[in-house]
Amino acid sequence: MREPLSTYRLQISSSFTLDAAAELIDYLADLGADWVYLSPILEAEPGSNHGYDVIDHSRVDPERGGPDGLERLSEAAHARGLGVLVDIVPNHVGVATAPLSVWWWELLTHGRDSRHAEAFDVDWEFGHGKVRLPVLGDDSLDALELATGPDGAKELHYYDNRFPVAPGTADDGADAITVHSRQHYELMNWRRADSELNYRRFFAVTTLAGVKVEVPWVFQESHAEIGRWFADGLADGLRVDHPDGLADPEDYLEHLAELTGGAYVLVEKILEGREKLPPTWKTAGTTGYDALGDIDRVLVDASGEQFLNVALGLGDGESAHDSWTTLIHDTKRGIADGILRSEVLRIQRDLDREDALADAAWRGSPAIADAIAELLTCFPVYRSYLPSGVEKLEEAHRAALAARPDLTAELDVVTAALSHPSNAGAIRFQQTSGMVMAKGVEDTAFYRWNRLVSLNEVGGEPAEFAIDAGEFHARQWQRMASFPRTMTTLSTHDTKRGEDVRARIDVLSELPHTWLETLEGLRESAPIGDEAFDSLLWQTAIGAWPIERERLHAYAEKASREAGASTTWNAPDEQFEEALHAAVDAAYDDPRTHELVEALATRIRPAGWSNSLAAKLIQLTMVGVPDVYQGTELWDNSLVDPDNRRPVDFDERRRLLEILDTGELPSVDETGAAKLLVTSRALRLRHEHPEFFTGYTPVEAHGDAASHVIAFDRGGAITIATRLPWSLAQAEGWGSTQITIERDSVDVLTGRRIEAGPVAVSELLADLPVALLAAVREDLSE
Repeated sequence: MREPLSTYRLQISSSFTLDAAAELIDYLADLGADWVYLSPILEAEPGSNHGYDVIDHSRVDPERGGPDGLERLSEAAHARGLGVLVDIVPNHVGVATAPLSVWWWELLTHGRDSRHAEAFDVDWEFGHGKVRLPVLGDDSLDALELATGPDGAKELHYYDNRFPVAPGTADDGADAITVHSRQHYELMNWRRADSELNYRRFFAVTTLAGVKVEVPWVFQESHAEIGRWFADGLADGLRVDHPDGLADPEDYLEHLAELTGGAYVLVEKILEGREKLPPTWKTAGTTGYDALGDIDRVLVDASGEQFLNVALGLGDGESAHDSWTTLIHDTKRGIADGILRSEVLRIQRDLDREDALADAAWRGSPAIADAIAELLTCFPVYRSYLPSGVEKLEEAHRAALAARPDLTAELDVVTAALSHPSNAGAIRFQQTSGMVMAKGVEDTAFYRWNRLVSLNEVGGEPAEFAIDAGEFHARQWQRMASFPRTMTTLSTHDTKRGEDVRARIDVLSELPHTWLETLEGLRESAPIGDEAFDSLLWQTAIGAWPIERERLHAYAEKASREAGASTTWNAPDEQFEEALHAAVDAAYDDPRTHELVEALATRIRPAGWSNSLAAKLIQLTMVGVPDVYQGTELWDNSLVDPDNRRPVDFDERRRLLEILDTGELPSVDETGAAKLLVTSRALRLRHEHPEFFTGYTPVEAHGDAASHVIAFDRGGAITIATRLPWSLAQAEGWGSTQITIERDSVDVLTGRRIEAGPVAVSELLADLPVALLAAVREDLSE
């Protein structure tokens, strides 16, 4: 099996096609990337800039370049020695535009008699034989029209929405509402989706319908084109989106391995805390959120935690952790009772149908639904994979009993039923627990918890504030022993804030007093009316500063609605949002507010740059396969999607790389050339000398500022990076700090030769806050 040494992620869309990607191959090869990593390329909703809303599994999206574009990209990549990794979406299909979603249109036309009825996870009994579609506004069916479609067939139109008419149901001159009553679907008010939907979806997105890839023919037909990529030598590996939504991820990965001939496969799996990926899965590992969280935390100053806890009213460390636990319990329960109520009730119906509960008296009981929701709320990880992971269900059971002793009998009987792997309700519970976690924690609590928002990142737990170098090393050993070919990353299309924004926010942990003084000033000069959210907003703004006004407005609106405390998506609070947008404008127009933001952003910028370079070098050289998200080889102040899918100026990156290759050593300045130097030299070293990256040994520093060093030897390549640069500067630098180098080396960033023995860190890091030493070889020293 061919495995990548590194990857470079590209977002393929109609505005950046496979042919555009092919034109970048020379640059990526020069950068040192080993594989090109593509976002989903199967045909998606027109205009989709992410590709996760696939409408036709049988072909590469024409908007994205089509099959010929994939062939040209693959040929270009392979000609330069690069592999091709492709993101795939097995859990769901896009159904926003019904006529374009091939399987969905056929399902709506023929209902349970459709060949594709088995492909979709529809509760026909609950829908009285119909698929419930939550598309109606408050005008109900008044705007429904019977019309003729492009192919001459009758259709029902509701504004811009088109739906099929089953054969023989519109031949008697009936009006649109009567014809609607005869269809295999029911158009209903969008507000009813939360509790009355009868098909599985991706999280709470009703325009992404879940498919049953566990059915053999569904897998075969939805993966035939993917299989062709490997049969024809077009792709070398896959990234699997959201495996936790599948009925049986392990079985799916078994079939995928058969289809691809055992190709390199990664799973987008979020691990909570010290959770481990199931060792029996046929995968090289995750897409790297666990690594991202470790890197962020080793660059955070643990001494800032207590002050921030007290200042923000969180108490001591234990109380702060309890506060986080209480918050996520409340937000997860709100999701289970709110936008995912339909899924809770579906689990209950599955248990009822299988007589899975000990007493028939429990059938349809509201208390049983309450118990299911509480277990989902208390589930400590994204999901279990029964029979593996049943202990997590038992842990959730204990937590739920403590929270809701009034539900003891119900919790006992539901937990017993959910412990059996063959139980349909148990399978669905596993598919649902991750949805509740994602929506309740990532998409709600992360926007309410404001202690240090650089830690509010996918796959991380904000209650864990910082780790020291020793803990970081221990986690590397664990990664080395379990999944050494797992991916590492700093930015993705799903991160809440880009890597350089987080790196700058990390600095606030080193000067928490200054940060909170600035925050108080901002609350006075630009009040928002939500002291939890304004802390999150201003940390983000300072971390991304300078940022275009419209981008900060867009972020503020999305983030506040995700938080759901002062305004929401479904019921925006106009008064609050006016104050919010006024505060954003004040950052640009009001002298006092602008000065507060500008002054702190300017003050922490150099330390933020140091953190960025440290994070980048650590990520590129630690255990695993590093990915570079498009454009992040230079400074990048992207925020949450869709902001992080903006076009990238690759011409500028090419130009700067050419300058660097003339031997000019860049300063750490606004251009980001220093980050490009770190990225290119680390990737090239991995590509040219993979044997230098086969082990992991911590390298200890000694002296005045030893705690400000994180260093490790990968077996020929030694990474040395600065931690807590602000505090280091206040302590007047490195002083007597030394590191012992075991072999003659060359710093591939500066070209400086380093002889074996004790070396002053001030010498190693005289030009940059990081160094990458490689064992001297003829090809390195020429």
